[in-house]
Amino acid sequence: MAKTYDVIVLGAGPGGYVAAIRAAQLGLKTAIVEKQWWGGVCLAVGCIPSKALLHNAHLTHLMTHRAAEFGFAFDGLTADYAVAFKRSREVAEGRMKGVNFLMRKNKIDQYHGWGTFDGPKALTVALNDGGEERIEAKHVIIATGAVARLLPGTKTGPRVITYLEQILSDRVPKDIIIIGAGAIGVEFAYVLNAYGTKVTMVEYLPSIVPLEDEEVSKELDRQYRRLGIQVITSARVVSVEETENEAIVVYEKDGKEERLTAEYAMQAVGWAPREDTYGLASTGVALNSRGWIEVDSRMATNVPGVYAIGDATGIVQLAHVASAQGIIAAEAIAGRPTKALDYIMMPRCTYCQPQIASFGYTEKQAREQGFDVKVAKFPWVANGKASGLGETAGFLKLVTEAKYGEILGAHLIGPEVTELLPELTLAQQFEMTAAEIGHNVHAHPTLSEALMDLAHVAEGMPINL
Repeated sequence: MAKTYDVIVLGAGPGGYVAAIRAAQLGLKTAIVEKQWWGGVCLAVGCIPSKALLHNAHLTHLMTHRAAEFGFAFDGLTADYAVAFKRSREVAEGRMKGVNFLMRKNKIDQYHGWGTFDGPKALTVALNDGGEERIEAKHVIIATGAVARLLPGTKTGPRVITYLEQILSDRVPKDIIIIGAGAIGVEFAYVLNAYGTKVTMVEYLPSIVPLEDEEVSKELDRQYRRLGIQVITSARVVSVEETENEAIVVYEKDGKEERLTAEYAMQAVGWAPREDTYGLASTGVALNSRGWIEVDSRMATNVPGVYAIGDATGIVQLAHVASAQGIIAAEAIAGRPTKALDYIMMPRCTYCQPQIASFGYTEKQAREQGFDVKVAKFPWVANGKASGLGETAGFLKLVTEAKYGEILGAHLIGPEVTELLPELTLAQQFEMTAAEIGHNVHAHPTLSEALMDLAHVAEGMPINL
């Protein structure tokens, strides 16, 4: 006989485990099913271990290229990537255990195995320890994530890899070609470059981090070239092949074909819907033309009682967005008031060096939307804390509507800017203006006071510029 629940969550990533916790907090009998990575790709082999590696890489860069600037000298300095890798795995594994603890704390039944739908609200779980369990629920939340996309006509192999193979490797290659210069591509480029890998990036669009504001993309391009990273943009990859000893990438640029070889080629070209290996078809949920699960603002699918969140929806594929969607789905199921997400205004972070943080419309997008746009910029070189840290590359940029001062977007590149977004997104959400940010007293010296300075610029009365 099947065990029954109010809610079953399939997938324990940043959307799934958060949805399960909120459902349990709202008094719903909840179960969650996960085969391998509690906390999802993000926690196990993505966001969290990559940040550990990025921190190690930044320390390595400072000690190998800027030590004298800070008064350090070394005789025979070594940077052991295997140690950095080991630390990244320890961090990830500790966080995964933390998710299991949160499930127990909230009295959520955990099923360690592969769940397959055999109806809209019923699953059979092939347990990792053997045997199977059948479970049913009044409501189901699908949080099955996505998989790394590959270029058409290509495949992975010993020399052609994705983020997964690299983040689980305890060594760095002599040289690598990274196809795709979005967040994953530029983050790995920084890590590998810091540890001595010769990195070449190939991007189809005219700029790296192409979804960011044009000025941010240009600044990162400038900083990466200074690091010795080769950046090739407006390049269409024609083929990706491998031999026993190398990867071969052929690309077309300006009507000419060029050939690159390296020890490895890494594809970082986005995400694709997960193949239906978990019985999705038996639920009857509708997919859009690209294969993602269609949902409304409450994360409900076309099938009553069936919800979907996170990367499986293909809307905004970021961990914090998945978590927010998970809370919305749980609250909707419980009949509680909830708040729809404004996906344009979702914060976005890229943890390269210098870091990138943004939300809302770019300057170009705002103009295309017909807004009367006003732009303010403040350089990090004018911030005292940044100067003290020796991290003055980059700037902050605020895009507002000229007449009423409505915040339309912000685009930051520089030291620890990923920590600065909440003040701006909160201001935008509650319809504050730059003038109100400027009148909020910020501690000195801090990086965050650059937001106050940026606001003063927006008001036409700069203090420190």
